Amino acid sequence: MKIENTQVQMRKGILEYCILHIISRGEVYASDMLEELTSAKIMVVEGTLYPLLTRLRKAGLVDYHWVESTSGPPRKYYKLTDKGQQFLDELGNTWQQLVASTNHIISNSHQKKS
Repeated sequence: MKIENTQVQMRKGILEYCILHIISRGEVYASDMLEELTSAKIMVVEGTLYPLLTRLRKAGLVDYHWVESTSGPPRKYYKLTDKGQQFLDELGNTWQQLVASTNHIISNSHQKKS
């Protein structure tokens, strides 16, 4: 078993949450999302991001609008819908529970080794 495969799966598992969180801060262009995700070491490529954004839009969690650009073609800016904000809030609660549960398990394993 390769550690890299497990690491990739862990990152994929939180990708949707991270994307919704980035969008929740305000309207955002996809390449800016890619840049932030990459700098956070959540390796994402356009081929992963765009289908996920399409799925989130079809689910009614995000919306977008086009903005004319002086330096090229129009840009698509994404924003969170009200439904998306509620979804993100629920994911946030789940994330906090997972972090607490994981920390509990990790701290118990350290105590038993001592």
